[in-house]
Amino acid sequence: MEKKLFLLDAFALIYRAYFAFGNNHRYNSKGLNTSAILGFTNSLIEVLQKEKPTHIGVAFDSPTITLRQEAYEEYKAQREEMPEDIRTSIPYIKQIIEAFHIPILLKDGYEADDVIGTLAKKAEKKGFYVFMMTPDKDFAQLVSDHIFIYKPSRGGKPPEIWGVKEVRERFGIERPEQVIDILALWGDASDNIPGIPGIGEKTAIKLISRYGSIENLFKHVNELKGKLKENVIKYQEQAVMSKALATIITDVPIEFNENELKYTGYDEEKLLEIFSELEFKTLARRFLGKEIV
Repeated sequence: MEKKLFLLDAFALIYRAYFAFGNNHRYNSKGLNTSAILGFTNSLIEVLQKEKPTHIGVAFDSPTITLRQEAYEEYKAQREEMPEDIRTSIPYIKQIIEAFHIPILLKDGYEADDVIGTLAKKAEKKGFYVFMMTPDKDFAQLVSDHIFIYKPSRGGKPPEIWGVKEVRERFGIERPEQVIDILALWGDASDNIPGIPGIGEKTAIKLISRYGSIENLFKHVNELKGKLKENVIKYQEQAVMSKALATIITDVPIEFNENELKYTGYDEEKLLEIFSELEFKTLARRFLGKEIV
């Protein structure tokens, strides 16, 4: 039987679920905003039913300071405080994950990206097909013949699966790991990775498709002209730092426990209890076949 591992990027999926409701947020009778919880749970159930993973885990960011924040104080510093409605949703989401008997994966000092990257590479060596479930483009750097990005369905659109072919076409590159070099030049506003001023996505793709890496670009900087040449010379060190920040760590000291990640089914009683408290009547009827009074 084919071994199929799904690794979920928790916060990326939680934020996406929360904001997908726009101005039509869901509340239960106690005034709890249940939008993020409902959206995340629906995505999880959809994957379990349609993709039927043999193994699954959900990765969360470490609550402690991360290696990237130690190296660069501005990393993610511009991000707004987590909305209170999301903060209050997290304990419920963790309870639901646990009721599905799915392990929560995290390691102090590391982000979920790094935990997913490390486990994906370890699983690949053990013959797994790995699906990194996230809307985040940065994960494209990890894609291989056995590792894929799984972008969940949204607004009636079906899920997208990115393999090597899709990453090469999307970024105009030879190898998925060159996405790191594109991000080194382009930067990433959501993570406060600076890149090189004046270089957007198109120029970054053009330069990396021509030179292959930022290191090779620097060797051929005299082939560039005008402001572009000036900025590449001036912000070379910033680009090198941006490349380090954009690189997903794949040697996090975390064990790949195949048995722990094996999906064995859910605790119906526990789920019904949580769904009752949250007043997820439609979900309880549709998924558990139970009525919530």
